[in-house]
Amino acid sequence: MSQQVSPRGTFLKVADALKARVAADPDMTELPSLAEVMRDHKVSRGVALRAFGVLRQEGMAEPAPGERWRVVRSGVRIDRRPLDQRIADIITAEGLVVGEAFPSASALADRFGVSRPTVTKALEKLETAGVLAGGGQGKVRTVRAVPAREERS
Repeated sequence: MSQQVSPRGTFLKVADALKARVAADPDMTELPSLAEVMRDHKVSRGVALRAFGVLRQEGMAEPAPGERWRVVRSGVRIDRRPLDQRIADIITAEGLVVGEAFPSASALADRFGVSRPTVTKALEKLETAGVLAGGGQGKVRTVRAVPAREERS
């Protein structure tokens, strides 16, 4: 038992390393994955989560459902809506009409910087809502209905 206990929590050291990485790279928009932090710092999942919590508490990062944690920078606007809503916006933004082919899950994953399974879940929500039709292995997904824009006052 020659190892000494750190007077400063390990999670705080990991948080400091992540903060330094964010500060060094002004183009960084998301934190490394939980698995990467665990591997790179040789820590448990709990320690990595506590480090992310420190960054959240300090306003430097925020969790993004279905995505990696986002880096929060002052003056930078980020679309924080759920992925399925952002994907649905493609229909109106690109002027797609009912029956027209919708971009593939791979293309959407690249466009939004998320994994294909995450996109697939969002597309399934849109299919359930009746916005998209088709899809699945080798099938082209098509627009079934053009979503109405919500009026905000």
